[in-house]
Amino acid sequence: MQFEMTVYMLRCADGSYYVGSTKQEVEARLWEHNNLPIDSYTARRRPVELVFAEGYDRITDAIARERQIKGWSRRKKEALVALAYESLPALSRRGHLVDRE
Repeated sequence: MQFEMTVYMLRCADGSYYVGSTKQEVEARLWEHNNLPIDSYTARRRPVELVFAEGYDRITDAIARERQIKGWSRRKKEALVALAYESLPALSRRGHLVDRE
């Protein structure tokens, strides 16, 4: 199935994560992150590897999801990469506050 837009996450060489979205094939976008001579977050942290991708039929849904994931903690992003969906609620900022009480 062909999606209108893909939200993706890259793991950079320094261990950080980059979250983005694209209308092109995600493999082509990954190639650009690793090879194009532009000064950007990922260009300074090459090589990068694709660790997560989700397709969306609506651009507005993809943009909302990208923003959501960008706001997540590192631990929550790592749970998403591991496809540990059941642990995501407990890793929310509110979940951590509840766990401390």
